[in-house]
Amino acid sequence: MRVLKTLLAYLGSVVLLCCATGNLYADEAPAPKGSLVIIGGGLRGDNAEVWQRIVQLAGGPGARIAVFPSASAYPEQAGLSIIQRLDQYGADAFLVPVAVKLADSDFRKAADDAGLADAVRQAGGVFFAGGDQGRITRALLREDGQRSAILDAVWEVYRRGGVIAGTSAGAAIMSSTMFYEPKTVLATLKQGVTEGREIAPGLGFIGDDVFVDQHLLVRGRFARMIPAMLKKGYQIGLGVDENTAMVIDSRREVEIVGYTGALLIDLSRATTDEAAAEFNVKNVVISYLDHGDKYNLATRRYTPAPDKAAGKLDPNRPFSKMPVFSGDILGSNAVVQLMEKLIDNSQEEALGLALSPPGEASPDLGFEFKFTKTADSVGYQSSMAEAYSIYNLRLDIRPIHLQLPLYQYK
Repeated sequence: MRVLKTLLAYLGSVVLLCCATGNLYADEAPAPKGSLVIIGGGLRGDNAEVWQRIVQLAGGPGARIAVFPSASAYPEQAGLSIIQRLDQYGADAFLVPVAVKLADSDFRKAADDAGLADAVRQAGGVFFAGGDQGRITRALLREDGQRSAILDAVWEVYRRGGVIAGTSAGAAIMSSTMFYEPKTVLATLKQGVTEGREIAPGLGFIGDDVFVDQHLLVRGRFARMIPAMLKKGYQIGLGVDENTAMVIDSRREVEIVGYTGALLIDLSRATTDEAAAEFNVKNVVISYLDHGDKYNLATRRYTPAPDKAAGKLDPNRPFSKMPVFSGDILGSNAVVQLMEKLIDNSQEEALGLALSPPGEASPDLGFEFKFTKTADSVGYQSSMAEAYSIYNLRLDIRPIHLQLPLYQYK
């Protein structure tokens, strides 16, 4: 009798769970067999490596790819431009007219149109255009937060083995939490993030354990990832730069293709002083994945690109002995430039500052970024170009208070 009661209690809990999720087999859904191509925005038409990879993963020449212009303020124009580019590289792309800004269209009705959903379901891939990521989730989720028929079809493509690609806003929706209406990077450090304002739910294609951001190096956004990740409990964050993509396969292996690279933020050992009034964090692990590098999210192992495999840097034979400092660590590409100078240097640490521009709130509050080499830090240099891969630097961020004015004229 005791065993029977236990079994009935277990079955009851399963029924309650299924009712809550609306899916009898919610916990038994198979892992997707497809791939993700997460593009940091600014994808150029001549970046053949990225465009061709999307077409290849969708099935090769003639692959049907559903183009979603949902994020764009000008969806028809954006959608047709992407279709032309995909077709140029061998695809047979088509427009999915589901967009908040699409004239003379009811986006909610279109998102549950059975014919459109069937067309998407039969495609080999999906491409999300850039713009405002909030428009994507608004267009593809019903008002009660449930998936529309179109979004269910996108997930079917991914689970079956197709590719889900997205650029800029289309990259932001890849994680289960995305930036929604963010402040500037420095203001995010000063004021934090609020659910439903600076951050909101994304579509979660990459899973619930990885945070994604885009336009990363050009706009210095690596620093804003950390408060958002801490807020939502993420340990791993991936931020990809412009004209560059992270290709993630069913084994959860990340490969960098395109123009520059991506930053990996690891907070698994990070700590904060919660009693302090201002943002602070210690023991963040930050790595730069360059073109051709790979990182496996399951095994946490790095694989440098073939042109760097024999170029492991010898810490006993550093290129430089000069101190490393950045007066604007949030500037374009500043963080990677600092990391490159540190990894091939006799110096063990480097400093970067983030200071308020004129007119920003709390002008006397800034932040110090300290990068430190540890026993796990390693760098690789390409044999073909002046390019580095840099893994496992320690990053500590602490607030600094400024005496204003910072300077006076003579």
